[in-house]
Amino acid sequence: MPLEIFFVDGTLGDWIRTGTNDVVRSLVINYGDAFEAFSNTILKALVFLEQLLRGAPAIVVLAIVGLLAFAASRRVTLAVFVVIALWFVGALGLWTQAMQTIAIMIVAVVISCAVGVPTGVLTAKSAGARAVINPFLDLMQTIPSFVYLIPAVMLFGLGKIPAVLATVIYATPPLIRLTDLGIRYVDSEVTEASRAFGANRWQMLAGVQIPLALPSIMQGINQTMMMALAMVVIASMIGARGVGETVLLGLQRNDAGQGLIGGLAIVVLAIVFDRISQAAGSRAQKHRTVAH
Repeated sequence: MPLEIFFVDGTLGDWIRTGTNDVVRSLVINYGDAFEAFSNTILKALVFLEQLLRGAPAIVVLAIVGLLAFAASRRVTLAVFVVIALWFVGALGLWTQAMQTIAIMIVAVVISCAVGVPTGVLTAKSAGARAVINPFLDLMQTIPSFVYLIPAVMLFGLGKIPAVLATVIYATPPLIRLTDLGIRYVDSEVTEASRAFGANRWQMLAGVQIPLALPSIMQGINQTMMMALAMVVIASMIGARGVGETVLLGLQRNDAGQGLIGGLAIVVLAIVFDRISQAAGSRAQKHRTVAH
């Protein structure tokens, strides 16, 4: 068949569309129970965390976030800043929505870390694995989010679960890449010294390479958090709710003020999590410098 036919009659596009639909349909029919069990596990954790955040008094949540900021930075000014920033979100009337967004983000980031850090370690240790995984990371970072929202909704239905999984797909690649980079750039002399003292590969990884790569890993977690927050508006389109729903409603109603309020809340949340994670990464960097 001449190559021109693919560009004239769309045969290639039809094959790809039909094949993709068949695969997704087959997954739904043959593995629907497994996907349901998986989604129920995530949903239980998400509902528990959301109820915990929404049910706790606001002053308690503010105090915990302030303590986390102080523990990460050892700076009272940062702790006060993040408390005021979160208070501002509540003053906008979006406290409940913010807690919903934080719950979704925390679950997505935890899953991203559980997948991203081991995968980053694997790519750092194996050039073959890196060659196989990197194209998938490129695809995950460049493909539009709506493309993989379609099969996610078909497999898990509307709601929080496809939103979490779409966020994981979008937010995990930076963590994998930065974990890989951090471990590969650990000083070879330090690794050789640990080997000379009789450490095996697991002991070198857990006791030397990962601790020294921690600043890079923390930077990856920071980027994962930021990208997860960037997905909140898109996630709201499939029923995830949260602050993104405020922006979406503003768009649907041509209400620029409501959209601005939602956007401000997202920006504030991003700043809070960025400052805390950056502070934790800076402290890890200082410990690394001392170790050297």
